[in-house]
Amino acid sequence: MRLGPQVKNWLPVIVWACVISGLSTGLFSSEHTSLIIIPLLRWLFPHASHETLELMHAVIRKMAHLTEYFILSVLILGGLRGKDRGWQLRWAVGTVMIAAAYASFDEFHQVFVPGRHASPWDALLDTAGATVAQVVLWLWYSRRGKVTSDQ
Repeated sequence: MRLGPQVKNWLPVIVWACVISGLSTGLFSSEHTSLIIIPLLRWLFPHASHETLELMHAVIRKMAHLTEYFILSVLILGGLRGKDRGWQLRWAVGTVMIAAAYASFDEFHQVFVPGRHASPWDALLDTAGATVAQVVLWLWYSRRGKVTSDQ
């Protein structure tokens, strides 16, 4: 089976969106991840208080939001620009809007997942991760002279 160019451009986005949805299941709730992350942190920082370890766990989880959507943003940009290369503001704005919509959908989905809850703050954090990715890409492509004007 041969995939068309449109599907090839969007397949990584679809796969990564599925990964994000998988991470939004009850298996990756704070309660479950703490069973792995807290003991690991305790091993790395044996003198840290329980409160400090809990805070570190929370920070790791929030950094995961930024990272997931940073990656999604890079992939969406690839889908939007297709065979074109470089960076354009319209692609970046479209990318962040798609990522924000997916983040909102993902948070809404968590309302129905036992052990999870929806958080508009997490959706904003996800959108921030997508936005940071576009700023980094703009810097990357600017240095290489590959930022093109929108048409």
